[in-house]
Amino acid sequence: MGLTMRRQLAGLCLALVLGPCVLSSASVEDRFREAGELARNGDSLRSIALYRELAASGHESASLYWNWAQVASARGAAGEALWALLRARELSPGEASIRREIERLRGMANLDAAEIAPETLDGLARTARRFRLDLLALVLLALSVPAHAAGRLRSGTRWSTRLAWGTLALGFSVAAVPLLGSLARPTGVVVRRGAPLLDAASPSAATMGSLREGEVVPFLERSKEYVRVEDSSGARGWARAEDVWSLDAPPQP
Repeated sequence: MGLTMRRQLAGLCLALVLGPCVLSSASVEDRFREAGELARNGDSLRSIALYRELAASGHESASLYWNWAQVASARGAAGEALWALLRARELSPGEASIRREIERLRGMANLDAAEIAPETLDGLARTARRFRLDLLALVLLALSVPAHAAGRLRSGTRWSTRLAWGTLALGFSVAAVPLLGSLARPTGVVVRRGAPLLDAASPSAATMGSLREGEVVPFLERSKEYVRVEDSSGARGWARAEDVWSLDAPPQP
């Protein structure tokens, strides 16, 4: 087989392997642009449906959620817009524009700062993600090993001993931040105005009160289409999962 033929076959094999990925990426970009066009043309429902489909299929990004929030806000869905921005912050915790937009929406919804941050440990988790503290902790702990070894080889000189114990202590201290952040309870955002708070996870349950749109509530328990939550006043009850969207993952289309 000639060299040219081998090159052609190799190129064909490469195209067969990479082709679906390229097409998939192009399809995602096309659908993202289509969602933007729909929003500009005033078809907010179809635009959000496309954003939701893309997110649920694993194509999440801070820009997707930012656009989703703008469309939702324009149609008066403050809770959904706030949820989208909080998801964007999860993906890009250091973005200042996202933080400012969250504060703007919080003010418009007349929510206290504590009502969108019920779990103080969430802040530690975001800090850990922003500065990659888990990776930094591993590096520091790994550096402490050769430092301890060097201390033994040099019969425990003062500088090597200090370096060994210093990196070890610092590594454990840094590791404590993502560890504590992981202990935060899962939370969700109330996306429906006047979402009822129920006394049981049942369609026939009695209404105990209502949840504030845009409020972030901790999840205490899950039961199929229902979640047990606690609002800022301390009231506990069940809510429909379609009324309170989890901040851990996008809702299914």
